Amino acid sequence: MSHTLVIVESPTKARTIRGFLPRTFRVEASMGHVRDLPNNASEIPASYKGEKWANLGVNTNENFAPLYVVPKDKKKIVKELKDALKGADQLLLATDEDREGESISWHLLQLLDPKVPVKRMVFHEITEEAIKRALNDTRELNMELVHAQETRRILDRLVGYTVSPLLWKKVAWGLSAGRVQSVAVRLLVQRERARRAFRSGSYWDLKAQLEQGGLKFEAKLSYLAGERIASGADFDENTGAIKAGTKVRLLSESDAQSLLETIRSEAWTVAEVEEKPTLRKPAPPFTTSTLQQEANRKLRLSARETMRTAQGLYERGFITYMRTDSVQLSEQAISAARACVSEKYGADHLSPQPRQYSTKSRNAQEAHEAIRPAGSSFRTPAEAGLSGLDLSLYELIWKRTVACQMADARLTMVSAHLEVANARFRAGGKRIDFAGFFRAYVEGSDDPDAALEGQEVLLPPLGAGDHPNCGSCEALGHQTQPPARFSEAALVKTLEKEGIGRPSTYASIIGTICDRGYANLQNNSLTPSFTAFAVTALLEEHFPDLVDPGFTARMENTLDEISNGSAQWLPYLDQFFRGEKGLEQQVAQREGDIDPTTSRTIELEGLPCVVRIGRFGAYLESKRAGENGEEELIKATLPLDLTPADLDAEHAELLLKQKADGPESLGIDPESGEAIYLLFGQYGPYVQRGQASEETPKPKRASLPKGTKPEDLSLADACSLLQLPRLLGEHPDGGKVQAGLGRFGSYVVHDKGKGEKDYRSLKAEDDVLLVQLERAMELLAVPKKGRGGRTALKDLGCGEGSEEMIQLFDGPYGLYVKQGKLNASLPEGTTAETINLEQALELLAAKAATKKPAARARSAKPAATSAKPAAKSAKPKAAAKPKTASKTTGTKSGRPRASAVRIIRAADS
Repeated sequence: MSHTLVIVESPTKARTIRGFLPRTFRVEASMGHVRDLPNNASEIPASYKGEKWANLGVNTNENFAPLYVVPKDKKKIVKELKDALKGADQLLLATDEDREGESISWHLLQLLDPKVPVKRMVFHEITEEAIKRALNDTRELNMELVHAQETRRILDRLVGYTVSPLLWKKVAWGLSAGRVQSVAVRLLVQRERARRAFRSGSYWDLKAQLEQGGLKFEAKLSYLAGERIASGADFDENTGAIKAGTKVRLLSESDAQSLLETIRSEAWTVAEVEEKPTLRKPAPPFTTSTLQQEANRKLRLSARETMRTAQGLYERGFITYMRTDSVQLSEQAISAARACVSEKYGADHLSPQPRQYSTKSRNAQEAHEAIRPAGSSFRTPAEAGLSGLDLSLYELIWKRTVACQMADARLTMVSAHLEVANARFRAGGKRIDFAGFFRAYVEGSDDPDAALEGQEVLLPPLGAGDHPNCGSCEALGHQTQPPARFSEAALVKTLEKEGIGRPSTYASIIGTICDRGYANLQNNSLTPSFTAFAVTALLEEHFPDLVDPGFTARMENTLDEISNGSAQWLPYLDQFFRGEKGLEQQVAQREGDIDPTTSRTIELEGLPCVVRIGRFGAYLESKRAGENGEEELIKATLPLDLTPADLDAEHAELLLKQKADGPESLGIDPESGEAIYLLFGQYGPYVQRGQASEETPKPKRASLPKGTKPEDLSLADACSLLQLPRLLGEHPDGGKVQAGLGRFGSYVVHDKGKGEKDYRSLKAEDDVLLVQLERAMELLAVPKKGRGGRTALKDLGCGEGSEEMIQLFDGPYGLYVKQGKLNASLPEGTTAETINLEQALELLAAKAATKKPAARARSAKPAATSAKPAAKSAKPKAAAKPKTASKTTGTKSGRPRASAVRIIRAADS
């Protein structure tokens, strides 16, 4: 029986759409891209291995013809799609409606080579109404979007695979450069440089607790003898002193204490009260960028987690397409949002007229709607049947969408000025006269100290001449703070503001930066590494365009022009790479001028030494006078948790001194009689019993618990740490319960015997040296969570001859079973209720069989084509197969070695 074949990207999307289509439609998933440029040398077909350009994957001598291969894990999928096409009378390509989705559809068209009519089916939400509408409004493949995506892909490959090998030679092996990645890293480095250059200033002021009519309020010193009191904003970040030309009065501690004594017995008088009415308008509905920012601020989700969760919500029909630059809403969405407002908050909370927003960000495209709940009527979060992150993100999207059609919030800002002696204090208040959209949603802030708009600060009724009572007054000292490091939200906001990259790629860019060791994400802040400093300095000096936000933004504009047909992709690529000042020429000319020793050296102001990047990380290097009077070279490893901004002369001297003089002895261990030493290593400070010798090559060591300062460590504590793990008692089910300290922190463990151990991390309030059996049992009773903080749905058993438990988890891509480090997804139709141990063992065995040794992987010969999309015509036809470039022998040299290509895959973005 003939059928219509519909191809989408994911099984989840396929399942959702299948429910809205007639039975004569068959929906299959391509599992994302079915072919791409080769990711490593093993993917290059034998017929191309002799070509000099093969590792690059782009024949720059033949109109930048890309070499496309079908990855090994996609061959089975391609075969299944070809089989599904055999009995079809029509093919509908229903991938996402953006450049990436258009590109996937084009690749499917090339590989499947259908002999039946082909149409492009597009939609931005997965609801029954939207799918039926899309079926009646199919179109041809948009080759301009295909060219734009392919140009972007080739451009990223040219930058990554040309500059990254240079970084390997000049800085360190395995590093990568990228068109957007390198600019983002530079932004982090520039902020860290500003933190190093920052000089803190100190100032004092007074804060009073006052009471009027039984209501308490707070006032702060603002003027003294007619002069404004200095605040943090008045200081120069580079000097720590008051900015030149600023007329303020800087109070010292003695000044503040003296003033405090003066006003202690004086009467307080209200000089004047000002009230200023103001309006707050709701924020526009979410775009990809603003969703990532707000989810990071409010839910503490990374950009990756946000996009992964949003993808799942979209594919299951809960929200509209999540990759969009548009803040516009359809008439249908506006009606649905306004209906929610009327029903939940009342007609008085509706905006007088429907609100429409226009996008102000650079490079914005209005092709899609904003991100909103799907459908012609919005399910409330309570009605959605969601839980966990899905519920939190859906609720955020629902509230933001509904709030944008609500009335303005009306507030009154109140300022009361009070006088006492020759000092003037100010009390600030905020009164919400009409909450409006505040009832649904209040936007977050990148400033952790900034109050949310919805927080009301009420002052008592005050009038000029009133005499409030002073309950207390205190002098407060302040230190100015360095510029805050970028959070993910702040970095995304800056990238979008500067027009760097596309919001849909920010999640992968930030992930690559962290994965490559250019930055660490700690407490929601991105801290650049010393390696990031070295790479950024090299690129700034020798390839400034690659890290210039303006240059990168102009590249983005050109790529957008290619997508709408106002610019040609081939001349642009040729000029960028092969032009007189093209990247190829720049690398060839400058490679010989770059000194590796200089490139691996980071000179930081104020240090008695230099920082160098070595094979195993960053280290300090300094020349000191030795015992014989001759200069000696001293090298000291930098701890991984020491950031560039926090490395000062004191830290450096301590590390170098320890390296030169040997470890510091804390005293003698009363039990062994050996000395206990305090040392500093790559993973931070640790204690050691005795010195390394031939008899004891690896003396007992123990890391300091998180939060313990080396200067506060006592001999008794050091001895206790070296006795870890310590026995807490016997477990009721048999085996020992111990407390210990590992690389990832303190823990308790149930040692069941025969190598089977059950670990739990100690909480911040627990002390590994003091924790008792009762507390350990509490922690061990909590179900162990899997990767991503997931709790196992159930244990399936161990299987014959194995002691590792097989567990069932629910992940972002559906149900999967896990045994040790091996995961296997459940096939479609298998549920948590039906999966059993035998099936799980079969799935895990099949997954293990696909993990071939590297030697066998290198012999694989993927299918490949070297092709460019067909040149644009007045009326492109989706079913027409684009022209294929003939195989040619390129002359490009200087590519990464075959065995090294795998290293720089992340550089493509």
